[in-house]
Amino acid sequence: MQANLIKDRKVPVIFIVGGPGCGKGTQCERIVAKYGFTHLSSGDLLRLEVKSGSKRGAQLQKTMEAGELVPQDVVLTLIKEAVTKALAAGSKGFLIDGYPRDVKQGIQFEAEIGKAKTVIYFQASEETLVKRLMKRAQTRRQFGNHPKKHYSKEGKLININGEGSVEDIYKLVCAHIDSKVLV
Repeated sequence: MQANLIKDRKVPVIFIVGGPGCGKGTQCERIVAKYGFTHLSSGDLLRLEVKSGSKRGAQLQKTMEAGELVPQDVVLTLIKEAVTKALAAGSKGFLIDGYPRDVKQGIQFEAEIGKAKTVIYFQASEETLVKRLMKRAQTRRQFGNHPKKHYSKEGKLININGEGSVEDIYKLVCAHIDSKVLV
């Protein structure tokens, strides 16, 4: 895939990041419903590949069962394949959930797939995150500080307070997308 494929289609890419339990998934569902974007989660893509029974999926399963990180090039390939498929189906934009986890991943994504229009970082107190995680009994890794600084310097980062109601947070997200992404 060429880096300008997304640019040529004029569809926005939004990185959605934040700690586990901050509300990324909930907000992504609502954004998809309103804007017609495609929601891609790197974790979901990995799980789907494992479930597919492919040779690559079998190798991924071994890697994950060993507690090792999946190589960056494999994750990026899965994202590229999903982006290509979604573009062919007429996607109006992309929400890339839980990715990038570091600056190198973000730079490689933008070089190989397309530039992110913005990065939405959901913030919530540790107390709120723990309460939410206890409710759903799942864990995910947090978005590190370095990518946050990187995208802030590029003027792409928007911090959203994840402490409010789902509706209040959604209004903030939509206001940002309407004023910064869809212009």
